[in-house]
Amino acid sequence: MTPNDLVLTPKGVRFAQELFPCTVGKSGISSDKREGDGATPRGIHRITGMLYRADRIARPVSWARPIGPRDLWSDDAERPDYNSQVKMPYPYSHEVLRRPDPLYDLVILTDWNWPNAIANKGSAIFIHQWRRPGFATEGCIAFRRDHLHEIARRITQSTRLIVR
Repeated sequence: MTPNDLVLTPKGVRFAQELFPCTVGKSGISSDKREGDGATPRGIHRITGMLYRADRIARPVSWARPIGPRDLWSDDAERPDYNSQVKMPYPYSHEVLRRPDPLYDLVILTDWNWPNAIANKGSAIFIHQWRRPGFATEGCIAFRRDHLHEIARRITQSTRLIVR
């Protein structure tokens, strides 16, 4: 572990000698993550990218990519592009990245079940904004908006998310 790692603890995520409150999946932490189970997968996850809504916020870091109006994330385990970013039109099961609410205004991508996704092992394990304190996610890690933006500015592509 390094000070640059995001380490999930029972009280939040420890990062850069600070503790940030967060929420996790509604089913808690799992060592056997499955698509749609609502669990946050246990493990050491690398940061693989960052997406942001350029129409709502400024680019948080130079390596962040804007979310376009056609951007989706495939969660169809039967598709070869399962657990990856895809574009509309996409007639298979997916998650919309350009949401009307602010939850995905800033999204930090992890390498959970990527780049060689195994069918039904879970998709779209992101770090994003929470709805409110204590409101669980579908498996992601979520933070208060200002904390998420602070973390995003300070992480690097060598930062890891450690979930024990």
